[in-house]
Amino acid sequence: MDKEKENRVSITVIRRLPKYYRYLGELLKKGINRVSSQELSELTGFTASQIRQDLNNFGGFGQQGYGYNVEGLYYQLGKILGLDRTYNTVIVGAGNLGQAIANYKGFEDAGFKVLSLFDKNPKLIGLKIRDIEIRDVDELEDFIKENNVEIGIITTPKENAQEIADIYMKSGIKGIWNFAPADLKVDDDVVIENVHLNESLFTLSYFLKNKSDYVKN
Repeated sequence: MDKEKENRVSITVIRRLPKYYRYLGELLKKGINRVSSQELSELTGFTASQIRQDLNNFGGFGQQGYGYNVEGLYYQLGKILGLDRTYNTVIVGAGNLGQAIANYKGFEDAGFKVLSLFDKNPKLIGLKIRDIEIRDVDELEDFIKENNVEIGIITTPKENAQEIADIYMKSGIKGIWNFAPADLKVDDDVVIENVHLNESLFTLSYFLKNKSDYVKN
């Protein structure tokens, strides 16, 4: 798929792809070789028509009367999502959340290799989380440049987040995964994905309080 066409794909479509990828992976583990858009609809909750439209943005993966080859589609979606390679990653903020992310082996299995955690707390520096060392944040910039780090994760308090994002950008990182409750300013060529845990929880709270007033999509 050419870059010009890829850039025209809706962000809403892009955000559905990981869910397709996850369910296809589960089908593979069960030894299922093919799946129809209707069967995918029942698994994902999206309509069969929506699934076909989404996948057609990236090429003709299905065959009429056959459906989709599970292994082939899983492989192609992995390539589209950039999961056919390894990304060197660091985490700044070695508190509970940062340690939990470092501890999750699923990220490494998907190609996101956490090389190190960083913190300013002297009590944490030198400790290891699943053989991943916690280093002094003062070493961050040099470490990024020496280890070809491509993704920086931020799990610091709000007041430190922009400073860390600035160091990431200065060091050449182009992808930031931000868990701090702050809206960060980044360069135009830097991709940032914000995960605001409070906002997600507050949304859940709203739906619990008003569960008769909304319809699930």
